[in-house]
Order: sequence, then structure tokens, then C-alpha cells
Amino acid sequence: MSIHDAKVIDIHAHAVLEETFGTAGAYGPELYDDADGTPIFRIGGYRLRGVRYRGSPFMDPDLRIAAMDRSGIDWQLLSPNPLTYFHYIPAAEATSFCRRHNDALAALVARYPDRLGAAAALPMQDIDAAIAELRRAVGELGMRAAYIGTDGIRGLDDPEMDAFYEAVTALDVPLFLHPAPAGIDGPKASAAMSRYELDITTGFTMQETLALATLVYGGVLHRHPTLDICISHGGGAIALLWGRLEHAAHKRRWAPDHLKADGAFAAELQRIWYDIHVHDDRAVDLLVERVGTERLVYGTNFSGWDAPERFESPRCDAPLADNARRLLRA
Repeated sequence: MSIHDAKVIDIHAHAVLEETFGTAGAYGPELYDDADGTPIFRIGGYRLRGVRYRGSPFMDPDLRIAAMDRSGIDWQLLSPNPLTYFHYIPAAEATSFCRRHNDALAALVARYPDRLGAAAALPMQDIDAAIAELRRAVGELGMRAAYIGTDGIRGLDDPEMDAFYEAVTALDVPLFLHPAPAGIDGPKASAAMSRYELDITTGFTMQETLALATLVYGGVLHRHPTLDICISHGGGAIALLWGRLEHAAHKRRWAPDHLKADGAFAAELQRIWYDIHVHDDRAVDLLVERVGTERLVYGTNFSGWDAPERFESPRCDAPLADNARRLLRA
């Protein structure tokens, strides 16, 4: 089995790597057990309690492959843990972490070339360093994609990001966007987000929706017509808010001229690739109504709290594996 003949391809699977611990200086990452035996994953001043990374598919590739077999997943793209994007810490520490992460992840997937691929972690606070590391990750390590958070010290439409997008397209790889819980190494979210894990369930949806609106309104897709972007969780609430956002593109004075033509707003969002890990067939149905099926891909957040136990084909009958192969240039 390989990506070329895989029937089920999972593009949403994060890895935690022992080799990266301590490589971001005082920010960690660090994994240890509390006095009562509870596992703690520390990133700077943030501590995630109760997730047992060691001895799980997150860190043990043999356990991952066995779990993939049980879940019916043939091939998987591995990406950085969202807790360790490190987009807000000093650039030197972020660059150190990303280089070690990419080296370790490349070595891991090389042991299972027919089952696993890798996406690069990048130090986005330093655009030149991010471009250099992406070139190294793709050209020397054989990674298949760039992978960054939806939020950072620059907006996704910041003019300084254009050089990065140009590098992504020149290397002919896709760019994956995925949120992280607010406040790990950057600004804190509303206090309401700290309750009931709303930072993950609702905050992620908000970040994904804001990211897509920023890319469209900010002209990123217009300036980079061959840039391929894949976003997690169905693009947040983009399908639900579509009409309101499109109306603003037509009516508000700040909206760029290129979005005012009939169909222009839809055409830009139909260029995005969408991971359909949303837990709701009706949400997928609405997304299909908006963007079609040719850019939908399968994702699981593998081994995470919200991962499905087994692959289930969506009722929309999208060609998910073929789409993933096109997205990953396989």
C-alpha cells in the first residue's frame, strides 16, 4: 500500500516528537507526570493536563500504524501538534524547534514511506527563516506540505506574507492552516473561551472562519492564483456565513473591486481545499452546496479526543482519496 493506491488518506494527523523536547529554550516543549501521576505537557507557561502522549499513537509510530489499520486508514499526512506552533515566541527559539521537529518527523516517516508523509513546521514570526526552513524541508527532507497556524504576529493578508506565499507556490506544495488554542504563546482569548473547552470547539471554528475571510477580503488568493490552501474542520463556519460575507464583498466600501463581480467571492472560496472533519453530515452537505466535492479531503485529528473510531465515507460521495492525491501532488 502507498499513497498512490490508498483508498483512505487522512490529511489531519498531528505528531508529538520526543526529539523536540527542550528545543524551544524556556518554552519547552516538556512532558512530565505530576505528583498524582497526571501527564503534563508544558509549552511556556501553558500546561495541558491529562493527555498521555507517551505510549500512544501520537508518539509511538508502531502504535500509530496499528491504530490506522484498525481505523481503516491506508495513508496519513503527519503535521505539528497545534500546541507547538510557537508563532509568537522569539524567532531564534522557534527556528530551533522547527528545524529539529522537521528533522525528526522526516526520519520517522522515512521508516514507513508507504503509510506516512510529513508536513513542515515553520517559524512564521521570521518570514525569511520560514522560507528557508520550508525550502530545506521540501528540498532536502522530502516533505509534502507547509503547515502553519491560523493566527500569528502578522495577519494572513499582511504584505510581508506575500514572499512566503510565493515560496510555497514556487516549491509546488500546499499550505495547511489549522488553529491553536489562544493564549499558549500569544494573546489570550475572551475569558469565556477558557470554560468548557470552548477555545477548542468554538474558538477553532472562529479562527478558521476569520482566516478564510481574511484571505479573500485581503486579496491573498487574488494575488497568488496558484496558491493551494487547505483548511481544517470544513473552514469553520464559512458555509453558514457565506451569504453575509458575500454581501459585504458587494456592498461595503472597503471591499476590493475584484470581489464585486458576480461569482467572484464564490470562485475564491471554491479554490480552497477543505478537511471535512466536522462531525455533522448536514454541515458537509452545506459545504458541498457551496464549494462542490472536488476540493474536499478526509481528516481525523487522529488519536485526538474528536477522532472517529473508523473511517466512514461521507454521504456526499466526494472522491476524497483522489482529491488528497491531487492536493499532495502524489
